[in-house]
Amino acid sequence: MDQDIPVAERLQPITKGKGEPRRGGLAIASAIVLVGLVGGGAAGFLNRPTALPTALETKSTPMATLTENLLGHLPYTEAPLSELEPVTADGQIKLRRAAAERFRAMVSAAQQEGVVLVPLSGFRSKQDQDYLFFEVKEQRAQRTTERALVSAPPGYSEHHTGYAVDIGDGHRPDTHLKETFEDTPAFQWLQKNAARFSFELSFPRNNPQGVSYEPWHWRFVGDRHSLQTFYRARQLTPRN
Repeated sequence: MDQDIPVAERLQPITKGKGEPRRGGLAIASAIVLVGLVGGGAAGFLNRPTALPTALETKSTPMATLTENLLGHLPYTEAPLSELEPVTADGQIKLRRAAAERFRAMVSAAQQEGVVLVPLSGFRSKQDQDYLFFEVKEQRAQRTTERALVSAPPGYSEHHTGYAVDIGDGHRPDTHLKETFEDTPAFQWLQKNAARFSFELSFPRNNPQGVSYEPWHWRFVGDRHSLQTFYRARQLTPRN
């Protein structure tokens, strides 16, 4: 997300010194399994929206992701750097391996129809998000709640997961990271075809999280882990 991210900041290479995020402990996983068994078994969570996660799911999705939100945003851990692959020639914009593969296929399919999909931002570390949220907030004299409408606090951005990508239209750079992107051939193509490549719009109009409409921000939901990462957001009820 972040329609006001400077190009130089969006394209920052991944900084060194970032290790894999800490995983949930065995004790937490065991407790969740015990509660799940008492509550009636371990049927698939996709068919039981209110069910607690299984031990396998907990290893990938920390408890905080399932229980907390901040200013309408849900918490996410950083993707391991070893699982990221570039989706740009210069290697500066990266996604998780499965998401990168499907994104490249989607770009190729769109190109065959004369539509140019341009990745504007992919994986972003918590350190990068810290700058985008707090520094820009101060520069613009924004209240925290105002800033949260257009930018997730560090630790709460879908970009941390490596599954989220901001997309622009190569023929309409004037619409990059703006609502007017919805008027471009790229957005119209995505609406019709993104689902075939397991991408969905994260923040449509009147979204349950109350985040500003972002027609450029899409997330990958094409494998088990990505669904586990985002399923709570999909269960939220719309705000009045």
